Amino acid sequence: KSLKFTVNGAETVLEVSVNETLANVLRERLDLTGAKIGCDMGECGACTVLIDGEPFASCLTLAIDCEGKEVTTIEGVADQKTGELHPIQKALIEHHGLQCGFCTPGVVMSSKALLDKNQNPSRLEIREALNGNICRCTGYVSIVDSVSAAAEMMKK
Repeated sequence: KSLKFTVNGAETVLEVSVNETLANVLRERLDLTGAKIGCDMGECGACTVLIDGEPFASCLTLAIDCEGKEVTTIEGVADQKTGELHPIQKALIEHHGLQCGFCTPGVVMSSKALLDKNQNPSRLEIREALNGNICRCTGYVSIVDSVSAAAEMMKK
C-alpha cells in the first residue's frame, strides 16, 4: 500500500505493508535510527515520535495510519539548516539529563510535545509528560531539571 506522509518536514511516499510499524519504516526504510526499539510493546518510550505534534510509541503505530500526517523524529528536532540543537537537547546536556542515551530520543520527543503546548510546566506536569519514558541511568531528577531549564531557555 502506498503511504504519503511528511517526515521531519520532507514529504515522503513509499510502499508499505499494512502490518509494518512506524518504528520499522523509520529505522529500516528511511534510515532514521534515532527512535530506539526497546521493549517493542509501547512500555519504555524509547521509540517515541511526534505525530501531528502528539507523542506516540512508534513501535505500536502502524505506518499506514500515518497517511497524510506529519511525523517528527529526534532527527528533526535540531534546526535543520544550522544544526543547532533544540533547547531541550541543550538542557539535557547542560543539566546531566542523559547518561547512556538510549532513552534520550523518547525523552526529547515527549518533552518537546509538552513544551510546545505548555511553556511554563510545573515539575509535576513534566513528570506526567515523561511518565511513559523509562530511564535506567539518571533517576529522573536531572531529566526533570533539564526540561524545566529548557522551558526557561525557550521563553527568552
